[in-house]
Amino acid sequence: MQEDKKKLSEEDICLRYLTPALEGAGWDKAQIRRSYTLTAGRVIVRGKLQTRGEKKFADYVLFHKHGQPLAVVEAKDNAHSVGSGMQQALGYAEMLDVPFVFSSNGDRFLFHDATAAALGGIMEEEIALDRFPSPDFLFDRWRRFKGLDARTERIVTQDYHTDLSAKVPRYYQMQAINRAVEAAASGQDRILLVMATGTGKTFVAFQIIWRLWKSGLKKRILFLADRNILVDQTRTNDFKPFGKVMTKIAGRKVDKSYEVYLSLYQAVTGTEEEQNIYKEFSPDFFDLIVVDECHRGSANEAKAWHEILDYFSAATQIGLTATPKETKDVSNLAYFGEPVFTYSLKQGIEDGFLAPYKVVRIDFDKDLEGWRPEAGKLDKHGVEIEDRVYNQRDFDRTLVLEKRTRLVAEKVTRFLKESGDRLAKTIVFCDDIDHAERMRQELVNLNADLAAKNPKYVMRITGDNDEGKKELDNFIDPEVRYPVIATTSKLMSTGVDAQTCKLIVLDQRIQSMTDFKQIIGRGTRIREDHDKLWFTIMDFKKATELFADPNFDGDPVQIYFPPESGPIVPPDVADGPPVGVGEDPSHLSDPSHPSHSDPSDPAHHPRQKYVVDDVRVSVVAERVQYYGADGKLITESLKDYTKKRVKTRYASLDSFLKTWTGADRKRAIIEELEQQGVFFEALADEVGKEVEPFDLVCHVAFGAPPLTRRERAENVKKRHYWERFGEQARAVLGVLLEKYAVEGIENIEDPSVLNVKPLSDFGTPVEIVKLFGGKDGFDTAIRELEHEIYSA
Repeated sequence: MQEDKKKLSEEDICLRYLTPALEGAGWDKAQIRRSYTLTAGRVIVRGKLQTRGEKKFADYVLFHKHGQPLAVVEAKDNAHSVGSGMQQALGYAEMLDVPFVFSSNGDRFLFHDATAAALGGIMEEEIALDRFPSPDFLFDRWRRFKGLDARTERIVTQDYHTDLSAKVPRYYQMQAINRAVEAAASGQDRILLVMATGTGKTFVAFQIIWRLWKSGLKKRILFLADRNILVDQTRTNDFKPFGKVMTKIAGRKVDKSYEVYLSLYQAVTGTEEEQNIYKEFSPDFFDLIVVDECHRGSANEAKAWHEILDYFSAATQIGLTATPKETKDVSNLAYFGEPVFTYSLKQGIEDGFLAPYKVVRIDFDKDLEGWRPEAGKLDKHGVEIEDRVYNQRDFDRTLVLEKRTRLVAEKVTRFLKESGDRLAKTIVFCDDIDHAERMRQELVNLNADLAAKNPKYVMRITGDNDEGKKELDNFIDPEVRYPVIATTSKLMSTGVDAQTCKLIVLDQRIQSMTDFKQIIGRGTRIREDHDKLWFTIMDFKKATELFADPNFDGDPVQIYFPPESGPIVPPDVADGPPVGVGEDPSHLSDPSHPSHSDPSDPAHHPRQKYVVDDVRVSVVAERVQYYGADGKLITESLKDYTKKRVKTRYASLDSFLKTWTGADRKRAIIEELEQQGVFFEALADEVGKEVEPFDLVCHVAFGAPPLTRRERAENVKKRHYWERFGEQARAVLGVLLEKYAVEGIENIEDPSVLNVKPLSDFGTPVEIVKLFGGKDGFDTAIRELEHEIYSA
């Protein structure tokens, strides 16, 4: 029997041994989730093509109830030891935030109990198949580990909202929801969730509110945002199940008969006391307030946001943000405390839930060198230009070089044309409204053919323009084609759910990490049904230098400036004094703050804006940068980067050749290198279009001269190696060799190629294989053909 078990596959082990063991312990089918998907598989971009990396699956995830996982079980076939899957399972358990982990090969289970240190017992032990713990046993242990009493248990086990859509929260969303609910149930009154743009913060907020409301812990809830579109999107989408108990505060009218309120903070506050209608509610009216995009001011004591939160200070307050703001004046961490959960952009891209990006960096001569007007120089309106050196911080703020604007528009237009998708949704971020309007005009002129077909092809969408704002919903709707290109300044930098945006253009000087992350977030959503798996950033003002900042995607860090007479060690964020007390080291301050704004910014020092139409602007440097497998932007040359990546796997050319020659599927080696971040199509653009991955690796990593596919095919023909085959078999090999020369090695390795003309003219796949004496003879002939191709 033992010998038979060793012949079983992993799937057979699950079906015959593990599932019966779980069901025998009392786990019902609703609690057992087989092949539970954790990640979507990282998007790998090769030139204009994209593919998915491997998804992560847990063999079993055991749930107490929907959305509340308790344990992970990892299975291996019987050729492995009982504990061989444990380390893999521990990784999955960390993702799911569960303490109980099991590994099995069908003989026994290895049980890892993370609660043992707190509750006593053995952390790891082997148990028999028929001794698997029951649901009640694990839940009771989890409950005691969490320290739940009867009241808090009722709250944290409150059901998620489910409907006919059967939307299942992703693993990180479950973590965020469960941790926030547990924090609120335990009495924590300030809660912060940090989740990258595009990871479903509003859905998370809805489930948190739903469960706290249904459990009876919270009876009246206020959802607060600072953009009307955020409120409207929330009301009609994720919050729709609240139905008749929900209202939006509008028209400065208060109706106290609802339970869930959505509001712009501007709708309940104002400069005059009578405009502060939030005071028509008693301070204890709301017992839960959720602040969306809380980095935008809720933790700033000088903001109207803070007045509202302070007025309703008795309520539990939950902040949601992709970018915690930490400056000398504003600290989300000091106000809300350390985040109970963080999910970063880097992790979202690695998991395949967020889109990776390429960066096209373009530098202009005047941006790098500056420009000084000759004495007495007049602008196009006859105004004499102040004599000084103007540089990038001035352009489009105090000095307009019209030819620079035109050159940006030309580059954007050229990119869209060369990409083959002129209808790709595009956002152009400009320095101000005037800049956005000038950019719109240039783009209309350069795309006159499409603008003539539909005047909404290019639109300015800014806060001052009603026509543009009315089209914002159409721009973000994946099913509506127009507008295609939106020029903007600030309006679309946050909270705009532009799911199909494929191009982000940065012609705005961005110094704030918070602003930068928010703007990049406009492109990070994935919509596979609209062929949106990655996006491109075109950077004209060095904004992407912020990618090199170690804080770009790290955990949020509190900034503390110690006062002269105070402690130098920062206080605990939960109960310390306000952050920002004391002298502000300028290198740590937030450049976006008014006290550190650009002195040439008209908002700081109102001054004349000069417009110059006769100064030539040219491109100094243009390069493409890629988001690498390690989550960092590749800033070195693509060849140097590739050489390093290849040599981490193959120390020498001999090592690579040995692996390549011995591989039954060459495609598997190519896919492995792609997983490690090798961009073959981009390399081919540099080395030569007809050079395939094999020669790219040999040439770029090891200095071997590259041969094109056609050269390799012609070399094979000269050797006459196939003369021992029959006439028709030789003809088949000749067709396969030609397919290699035109399309690459994948066609030789794919058996389905035998169904495609002209090979199908030789007969059915079975008949073709018989020309070689059967399947073994055909496989041998293919291996020999590959050997001949790569023998040079």
